[in-house]
Amino acid sequence: MSVPVNEKSGKYIKMTTSPVEKLVLNLAGPSIVIMLTSSIYNITDTFFVSSLGTSQVAAVGIAFPLMAVIQAMGFFFGQGSGNYMARALGAKDTEGASRMAATGLISGFIIMTVIASAGLIALGPLVEALGTTETIKPFAMDYILFVLIASPWMVAATVLNQQLRFQGNAAFAMAGMLSGAVLNIFLDPLFIFVFNLGVQGAAIATLISQMTSFFILFFYASTRKDTIPVKFKYFSPSAERFSEMFKGGVPALIRQSLMSIASIIINHFARPYGDAAIAAISIANRISMFSLSILLGFGQGFQPVCGFNYGAKLYSRVKKAFWFCVRFCCIGLFIIAILMAIFAPNIIALFRKDDLEVIAIGALGLRLQCISLPFIGGIILVNMMTQTMGKALEASIIALSRQGLFLIPSLFILGPILGLTGIQLARPVSELASLVIVIPVLIRTLKLLSDPEPFVDSK
Repeated sequence: MSVPVNEKSGKYIKMTTSPVEKLVLNLAGPSIVIMLTSSIYNITDTFFVSSLGTSQVAAVGIAFPLMAVIQAMGFFFGQGSGNYMARALGAKDTEGASRMAATGLISGFIIMTVIASAGLIALGPLVEALGTTETIKPFAMDYILFVLIASPWMVAATVLNQQLRFQGNAAFAMAGMLSGAVLNIFLDPLFIFVFNLGVQGAAIATLISQMTSFFILFFYASTRKDTIPVKFKYFSPSAERFSEMFKGGVPALIRQSLMSIASIIINHFARPYGDAAIAAISIANRISMFSLSILLGFGQGFQPVCGFNYGAKLYSRVKKAFWFCVRFCCIGLFIIAILMAIFAPNIIALFRKDDLEVIAIGALGLRLQCISLPFIGGIILVNMMTQTMGKALEASIIALSRQGLFLIPSLFILGPILGLTGIQLARPVSELASLVIVIPVLIRTLKLLSDPEPFVDSK
């Protein structure tokens, strides 16, 4: 039996009546910090490890596909449960939101623990499959060992972060994630240099930081009066709940999983060009992801606004918020792309200033990614809008087009023809090609939002 939410509650009134531009900006600020924080974990490890050598920084790059899988699991359970929670709160069903919160968190932790255990048992073959070289392999194994141990906590922290964000409590989510990132910045040099643990020290610092983030977020989610409490007694796994979670989370799962597969393929294609190529591509990709964190954070500020107002059947507010985000993100990413293209060699040199080969390869890769950067805003926002509205098919098709339908074939076509340049060109080519699929999906979604009757029938 569902427990109704007071229609006059401050949260409901705020999310369904305040100007959408103000709402998005208020929610986007903490969300941007959260996404930048996630990138800071990777950037911090890469920065401090880079002083140890090219093979060591390449080892962190080898772990990137695994990190993408871990993030995929966190986003699947976090966005899957969070999307449902936002719609349930918009429809004034707090009990349904509470049960989904507990089910999403506990399920994510259990399943990631099983996956991590399998990875620890087969650590050697796993590192080989990720695309390592013989010189990178020992460092990669040291790093990935503790990443696997940390992974259930990473997933749990991501789930709580997403659930808080979808409830409109992005500031609390930001505090939990930011505290872990700041701790990681201090622990990295401590474990790497003072304790002389090298690459392994960076992974241990990540483990401690992620566990800290989880416990802070769990405390917030369990004690704040304006959040849905996460209580183990509400853990209610069922086919219906997993179906709803699947609808809201599978686009993120597909997006991140295909990113992992593509990264593995990139590592294998780059392996013949040596450790410098793998290190340079890793650095360029992490810098690009850091810039995209701003977009993703802004889009995540849009999602609770979309979810609440879609649940409340205020479709015009959903459209208004969407177009505001598109304008803001595309202009912002265009400016970032120009700056990154101009200063690409200087940015790469921050990580490996003594390795001219890494700087040359990384600068070219970063500049190539700047070609498609301004267009990614619209693509990801359409993906997030359809995902939040429970349109799993449309959202999954968009996610599939970016990372699978176009990126992986582009690697196999451009890599053999253009060599290392082709490998780095594949990503911007795939982003631009995905517009062919995104634009028709957007037109159909906006049409349905303008005409509620067919929209109801299409659910």
